[in-house]
Amino acid sequence: MSTLTPVLTDNWDADRAWTLPAYESRGGYAALKKALRTAPADIVTQVKDSGLRGRGGAGFPTGMKWSFIPPQDEKNPKPHYLVVNADESEPGTCKDIPLMMASPHTLVEGVIISSYAISANTAFIYVRGEVLHVIRRLQAAVEEAYRAGHLGTDIHGSGYDLDLVVHAGAGAYICGEETALLDSLEGRRGQPRLRPPFPAVAGLYASPTVINNVESIASVPSIVANGPEWFASMGSEKSKGYVIYSLSGHVKRPGQYEAPLGITLRELIDLGGGMREGHELKFWTPGGSSTPLLTADHLDMPLDYEAVGAAGSMLGTRALQIFDETTCVVRAVLRWTEFYKHESCGKCTPCREGTWWLVQTLAALESGRGTEADLDLLVDQCDNILGRAFCALGDGATSPITSSIEYFRDEFIAHLTHGGCPFDPAASTVFAPQGAHA
Repeated sequence: MSTLTPVLTDNWDADRAWTLPAYESRGGYAALKKALRTAPADIVTQVKDSGLRGRGGAGFPTGMKWSFIPPQDEKNPKPHYLVVNADESEPGTCKDIPLMMASPHTLVEGVIISSYAISANTAFIYVRGEVLHVIRRLQAAVEEAYRAGHLGTDIHGSGYDLDLVVHAGAGAYICGEETALLDSLEGRRGQPRLRPPFPAVAGLYASPTVINNVESIASVPSIVANGPEWFASMGSEKSKGYVIYSLSGHVKRPGQYEAPLGITLRELIDLGGGMREGHELKFWTPGGSSTPLLTADHLDMPLDYEAVGAAGSMLGTRALQIFDETTCVVRAVLRWTEFYKHESCGKCTPCREGTWWLVQTLAALESGRGTEADLDLLVDQCDNILGRAFCALGDGATSPITSSIEYFRDEFIAHLTHGGCPFDPAASTVFAPQGAHA
């Protein structure tokens, strides 16, 4: 298996790749026709056997999530729904939006096969509202699919019906949380729901619902077309298949790199042309800003769910933000925390109040107005949020703080020693020598 594995990105370089003729010329919708000749339960089994895990952050086995949907009850029939979470808003994450922009039919085909597998006759793609160009492209692809008979009534004579709706969100980060997304989709304010009941039992409109990330659903056609064994042959022992890594920051060629799970950051940076000239890696995030940051000591760690978890972080959305030695870690963490404070929905006290206090304490430290005791106060504040918030936003807000204190405590103290940030803005924010002041 080569280092790069173009499957989802294989047709991105095709002429007008987003159109139906271009997609079908590369074998598009052949997997759908194959799936329609297969029993829905067998599709679920194939996805289970492939080892596909959710690509939205948590890494939960996709086939297992599908199997939680209860069978249809003839006495009290409730519709099944498929909802695709395309509300990509995690800082540093940029994999779903280019996928939908370059090849929307990959997602549409995945939606049809996945809906067929769980016996859903209505599906939704919930897209981040700010990316209007992506919404328009998806809507055009859905129209093409209807005209070609891939969507609608009696799809390809199979007797299976499916309607697909592209829904634009209103730009709230919290709606990336699956139950807040459901509330938003139903026309209410996007806030997380208390669980149980779980969406598989009472999700959209109180009916059984599967919610999956764009990349998870877009991976389904290749599994059906090539078989679960093919998919499972890539990746590591417990983290199977290929994924899209978003490489950004201080590298020469940032972008999307599709490779099997288990590739290392060193390999990805090499593929990206290396660090920018004359600089070296200082810290990085493996899955966006809500995952604990790591350092150059983790360059050769396999980027899969198990290895990253063992290192004390999370693979998350595989948003690899790369920062060199010119970056002030305190300032970076403060900016991230300000984002989480702003995006907190306010439903629970630990997150609503906690993120506000985190910003106050960090801002004092960053400006040199705090004391060394504030570092212990920060950790205590994080401990009072972690595991106590209504959803994962609160937990994510604490991750960069506790990990940065673990790896860069001296830099926090340097801000106090210097009476402010010791990075010299006139020298591209390079860390100033001991004794110098910004």
